[in-house]
Amino acid sequence: MCGDGNPTSVEAAVPAAILGQTQAIRLPLQRRGATGFTLAELLVSVSVIVLLVFLSTRLINSATTVTILGQKRMDADSEARQILDRMAIDFAQMVKRTDVDYYVKLANQQRLQNDQIAFYSGVPGYYPLTGAQSPVSLVAYRVNSNAASPSYNKMERLGKGLVWNGASTTDTPVVFLPFLISNTWPYATNQNPDPSLPPAYEVIGPDVFRFEYYYLLTNGALSDGPCLNANGCTTLNTRDVSAIVVDIAVIDPRSKLLLTNQQIATLNTGTLSNFLTDWSQDLNRPGKLLVQWQNRLNRVTSLPRGQAVAGVRLYERYFYFNK
Repeated sequence: MCGDGNPTSVEAAVPAAILGQTQAIRLPLQRRGATGFTLAELLVSVSVIVLLVFLSTRLINSATTVTILGQKRMDADSEARQILDRMAIDFAQMVKRTDVDYYVKLANQQRLQNDQIAFYSGVPGYYPLTGAQSPVSLVAYRVNSNAASPSYNKMERLGKGLVWNGASTTDTPVVFLPFLISNTWPYATNQNPDPSLPPAYEVIGPDVFRFEYYYLLTNGALSDGPCLNANGCTTLNTRDVSAIVVDIAVIDPRSKLLLTNQQIATLNTGTLSNFLTDWSQDLNRPGKLLVQWQNRLNRVTSLPRGQAVAGVRLYERYFYFNK
């Protein structure tokens, strides 16, 4: 520097060079920041978004599937519980006398399809418009197998309220042996509708397509005949029977839409077999019939297995007689 304090040309050039280098560094950085995301960054961002959307969709679909399956199971469970609870009331109030008739399955009269049962029970029913109502009704259960009926492949319950003897000249009261239920009320033992008005049949299980029952005898054996006599019997012997075992098959409403009535009937007769007293097949143990039914359902290939047949639920309950 000169003595008067003014910088020389060399001294003034040094700060200018430093300033030029600083600006040269800043300008590229500013230009680079103004260009936005690079192509690689965009691809990574889009890939992450697509992955998140895919995982969210899978999660929603899985949750929906689980919810639908749970709803199907609850629909079948609630319907089966309602039917079996109704049966429990009817069987608990069954009239157990040796001078009245029971329409039950016998060992020498096996049905090829669904079973039927009819008996007197101390429960209310659909009474005729005239006559003195009695506390006894004729109760019957069946799965309607009449293809022309609107109740085809549905479980029905007959609750025909009976009048006191002599109170009506047209309505039949409780009849005693030798008069039979099948002769007095034939529609309680076949597939015909109740001709009376109002009719006493009602659909109690719209999704129940299989009804099978057998007997727990007092000696602990399971049998297709209602007595201990090895030669068979002609009616229910309540002294020899400890309980009636009921098995039903229910298909939930959503799965039922995938099958025709004919396919359901074929599934009933061709897959879900009857209970037979056959020790060689080891079916005389508790729960064996349902195991056999499930094994046969698992082998069905002619129907939409995953959606329809998988919707079939099996239930069993023991109804014990009060001794």
